[in-house]
Amino acid sequence: MDGRFGKAYRLLKTEDFSSVFALRRRRSRHFVQVYRADNGLGHPRLGLVVAKKTAKRANRRNYMKRSVREWFRLHKHALPSQDFIVRVCVAFGREHAAQVHTQLGELMLPDGRKENKSC
Repeated sequence: MDGRFGKAYRLLKTEDFSSVFALRRRRSRHFVQVYRADNGLGHPRLGLVVAKKTAKRANRRNYMKRSVREWFRLHKHALPSQDFIVRVCVAFGREHAAQVHTQLGELMLPDGRKENKSC
């Protein structure tokens, strides 16, 4: 199993983000919202949105992105071949990282709960 997070697993272009946002299949929890769209590539891809409004300091935004990327890297083998955009709604630190990882599992994994809540 490949444990890396290479370019093939990233959403990099504006068109990729736009196509996922256009479909608006959104699921959310307290900390994060997840947008998804089928990609037909045979593997999942991840895009991240952490606004300055969520956390003013770059080091906090970078921590949140690293945390989500790490969860994705460890679980990409179990994810369907879709493009996922994770939007962080509420800033979190190490004390809430476990909760965020649980929420990501519920929102992104096929066997996660199908309950919707707004951000």
